[in-house]
This record gives sequence, structure tokens and C-alpha cells, in this order.
Amino acid sequence: MNQTPRLQDYRSRKKHALIGLMSGTSLDGVDAALVEILTDDREEIESVRLQKFHYLPYSDELREWVKSVDTARLDKLTAVHYGLAEWYAHAVRELLKKADLSPEAIDAVCVHGQTVWHIDRPVPFPGPEGMTNVRASLQIGELSTLAERTGIPVVGNFRARDLAAGGVGAPLVPYADYVLFRHSEKGRLLQNIGGIANVTVLPAGAAIQEVTAFDTGPGNMVIDEIIQLLTDGKLRYDESGAMAAGGTVSSELLSGLLSDPYYRLAPPKSTGREVYGKAFAARLCSDARALGLSAEDIAATTTALTAASIADAYRHFVFPHARVHEVIVSGGGAHNKTLLRMLRDELPDGIALTTAQAYGVPDDAKEAIAFAVLGHETLMGRPSNVPSVTGAKRAVPLGNICLY
Repeated sequence: MNQTPRLQDYRSRKKHALIGLMSGTSLDGVDAALVEILTDDREEIESVRLQKFHYLPYSDELREWVKSVDTARLDKLTAVHYGLAEWYAHAVRELLKKADLSPEAIDAVCVHGQTVWHIDRPVPFPGPEGMTNVRASLQIGELSTLAERTGIPVVGNFRARDLAAGGVGAPLVPYADYVLFRHSEKGRLLQNIGGIANVTVLPAGAAIQEVTAFDTGPGNMVIDEIIQLLTDGKLRYDESGAMAAGGTVSSELLSGLLSDPYYRLAPPKSTGREVYGKAFAARLCSDARALGLSAEDIAATTTALTAASIADAYRHFVFPHARVHEVIVSGGGAHNKTLLRMLRDELPDGIALTTAQAYGVPDDAKEAIAFAVLGHETLMGRPSNVPSVTGAKRAVPLGNICLY
């Protein structure tokens, strides 16, 4: 069935059904959120409601394929680009089955794609009129395959337009954070802890132009890699932070880790697996073993790195400019009790620490919901990047639309 006419009248309708897909740098799997968005008479978002959620875990084999693409031959990268879309499509079909809905009931699938390389600073490139600078980021998962397999229009490749407008292309979730969590009297920090940790700063009563956000550094990515190294692959992650809870943080190792110049780099800034991936974890593990640390001590120190780098970012780039009442954590890190305890210990008294779940937004679903919101704004013809966050010259509509 050709659904193009449904998109043509999208703006005139007040009720919209979208599926947001997110597969983060932790490489754990695909989060799929069925979202209902209602708009008011001014065509502005009135409410966002999660209808159903489905999580599709990646297989170990796929995870290794994706991890290898930073050094893989182009034929393998190309295969992963198309193959990942099959996983996305499967997640959509499973979600629709849970919701007992047909593809025709959905306006669009809104997919972030799998980030395999992100360059957050301009790099020299030979242009048509001499050397120039380009900004670049690569998210894979072919949109056409996803549309063909599901029978639903797809919105994706969200970062590219912000990069073209002079931004760093990330974080993109702050627009949705503003829609979902802004408060007239409370200053809030929306702290996502996925593979990479990023924070959105929502001052009390702020306008969208006053929102700031940036990647604070590693989230679960280094912790997960370390756990796999320490257990010879028997464990993929430290469930609830149990291994870290049994260890002691090495102040010597942690101090060296926190000397990373990224942490002092002023926003806007972003980072990814190309910096805090397998090679980083291998060096950390080697340095820790040279100090005679136990496996538990290494896990504790790695977990403390995430907590300390987040709190350090607040002290340098948030607290001097905004009064904060609450820190709201989402992502896989929201389930790590040791990490949350360490973060709580780093925060000043008087600042509450909670999770998105407390506000009716499941911790694992928030980013998938966010991309449904971004896709909705694209279909409405509206910008959804935040120039005060990304450094873009102007607000622009994000993403490419693949019709079905």
C-alpha cells in the first residue's frame, strides 16, 4: 500500500503514530518505541505518549562485526550498513506484533542508525576551490532497506544536516528533552548514560535557545569493554555494578584517566567509540594490571571514571551558569546501582538524583522516544537541532525521508 498520501496530510492531523529506533554506542541492541504524538491547533506538540516498547538484543556475532568496521575493508562496512537495517526491520515487526498493529497504522519509522565514526572537529579536505574543512559523522543502517522490509516510510540520517549547518552533529536528543522534561521552576540535568554519556541542561523556565548539552565522556562503553576483558568474554557488562561494588577505586589510576584533555574542552563537544572504544579499554586494563589492581578494583575504577567525568563536567561547564535542582538519569547506566551511588557521592547536597522512569519515561526507551519526536518535527517541516547545543549556525530540519 502506498502511504505517501498519509505523509502529505501529516501536518493537518492532530494524532500521529511513530516508531523511534535507537541503537547506541554500547552495541547492546535496538530499542524500539511506539509513540503517540498529539498536536494542538497551532500544530505544536501537545503530548508525547509511549504506547509499546520492544528491545531486540544484538547477537555476539553482529556485535563483533559492528565493532570491527572502524578497521574493516569497505566491503564489510557496506555489508554491515545494509545488514543492520534487517535488524531494525525485525525490531519494528516485533513491536507491531506486540501492539497488534499493521504497518498501515504507523506514519513513519524514525531511526538514528548505528554510529560507527564521529569526527567532532573540522578536518582539512581538498575542495573544488582548494583546501577546505569538512565535518563528518557516519551512522549506518540503510533507510531504503528498512522502508522496504516494513512497508513504512522512514526518517533517518539525523546528524548530517546539523553538520552541514556548521554544528558538531550531536547531541540531538536535547530538543526532545526540552519537549518532555522542561519545568518552569526547576533546573534539570537530563543525564543519558549509554555507551557515551551526555547531558542536557534545562534551566528553570528556559526557552529552547537557552538549552545546552554535550557529551561528558565515556558512559557504559569502557565499563562494558573492561568487564569483557576481565572475564574473557564470559560477561558483557557489570550487572547492577556488582563487580565494581566489590572493589576499591584506585586514586592513582583514576587521576591519570581524568587528565584526558577532552574533559577540559569547552562545549559544544561530542565524542564516541573512536576515542573510548576497545583500544582505550585495553590500555586502561594494561595500566591497571601494572599497578597490581584486582579485577574488582579495575571495575570499580572504570565505573568511577564515568561518574567522576560526569560530575567534573557539571562543575566546570554547568554549575557556574545554571542553578540545578535535579539530575535525571536514563540509558543503560540507570540500572547500574554502583555507578548511580558514585555519581550521587559526587553531587553537591541539595541536588536530587533520580531516573527518567520516575517521570513515566522508561530509562531504556527515552532515546528511542526522542527520535520519534525528532522525526515528527521533520515531517512537520520544523527544525529540531539546537544551535546552542551543537554550535550550528542556525536551526534546521533534520533527517532524510525515505518514502514507501
